[in-house]
This record gives sequence, structure tokens and C-alpha cells, in this order.
Amino acid sequence: MLKKDLILKNPLRALEPETGLNAAPHRMGLVIARRGVGKTALLVQFALDSLLRGNHVAHVSIGQNLDKAKAWYEDLFQSLSDSYRLDHAGEVHDEISRKRFIMTFKADAFSGPKLEERLNDLLYQDVFRPDSMVIDGYDFENATRGQIQDLRDLTEAMSLHTWFSALRHRDETRVSALGVPAPCDGFEEFFDTILLLDPEEKGIALNTIKDEVSDSSNRKKLLLDPATFLVTEG
Repeated sequence: MLKKDLILKNPLRALEPETGLNAAPHRMGLVIARRGVGKTALLVQFALDSLLRGNHVAHVSIGQNLDKAKAWYEDLFQSLSDSYRLDHAGEVHDEISRKRFIMTFKADAFSGPKLEERLNDLLYQDVFRPDSMVIDGYDFENATRGQIQDLRDLTEAMSLHTWFSALRHRDETRVSALGVPAPCDGFEEFFDTILLLDPEEKGIALNTIKDEVSDSSNRKKLLLDPATFLVTEG
């Protein structure tokens, strides 16, 4: 399969309608799940899809080292290329790797201003200019509305498509009127898309709580395959 066909056939088209460079205005998406359910795998697939479409992607890993973040990309790209029998997979791999920049933060050292400073350094030094960004491991439990607003402002100022992951605790029952579980129940207004990952018999369901980006009325059910963590149509 050619790269352009992989882009068109990717089940993520249901959530990310663009098939080329990011054209829509800035936006933020959120993936909520319990530990070990597939948050990072889904974020990396959003990143891979954006890279395949020609965008530059900044991957912000909080509390995880560089090698582990890289391993997610290597493993999921291999699974993706094998599953779709991607032509010239080696060339495509090298092409998208040049468009990706991974930055890591210790869990207690991350803040919006520090992220903005590092991104601006990359811009001013003409090293890297992202079109999309994924932020994995952000501590929503201790976040304030002002801090989330700052990240929204950064996304807007840099015209980014940004996806976050959020950890949902198993014993936490608090949810918002919209259905957003803690610790994100007070932040739903800042996000254009909110997904909740729920394990089911056939896989891990991508349940849409909020979507102001795509038409979800006739959308097929999306699942994470528990063996490969690839997004599939259920």
C-alpha cells in the first residue's frame, strides 16, 4: 500500500479529517484512560498520522525517558507498516523521523512556561517548527484552570493541533455533566475533542465524549487492538 492510501484508510480519519497538512485552526484533544490502557499508544498514532501527512510533530514526554518515547514510535510504525503492507516502509520511516522532535521533562519539572521557552528556543534557532504536538503524562490532577488556559493559549499562538493524555484513577467516580471523568471534569471547555478509553471484550473502545472537529453522527466504532494497540474499526 502506498503512503497516500494508508493516510486515507487510517481509521483516525474519523477523528482527524485532514488528509494533508494541518489546514484547520488550532485545536486541542484529550485522551483519558486508566493506567496501562493505551493512552500513549493512541497519542503516538495521532502523531504518526500527522507525520505521514507531512506535518512536523513535537512529542512532549513527561516522566518518561527519551529511549522509551522513541520505542513507542518504532514499535507502532512497524505494526502499522506490517498491518497495511506499506510500500517503501524504510524510506517512509526515515522521512517521518526527520519531522519529529521528542523533548522530555521530569514529572516535577514540567510547566507551560518551560514548554513555551523550549519551543521558542527551537524556533529562534531555526531548529524545529512544529505543526502538531502531543503531550503525554501531563498532571491534570494538580493542574489549575489557569495552567490549562496557558496551554490553550500556546496552542493558539503557535497554530498547533495538540493532543494530551490524562490518567483516570480506577476508584474515582466524579464526572462532569458532559460525562468527563475526574481529574479532567473541570477542564472540558478547553478541549475540542475528548476521548475516553474503555476496555471491552473485543478491544479498547474509543468513546467520544466531546467532538467539535468531525461529524460523529455516522461514525463507525473505533477500538484499540489489545495485541498491537493499533486503532481499528470495530
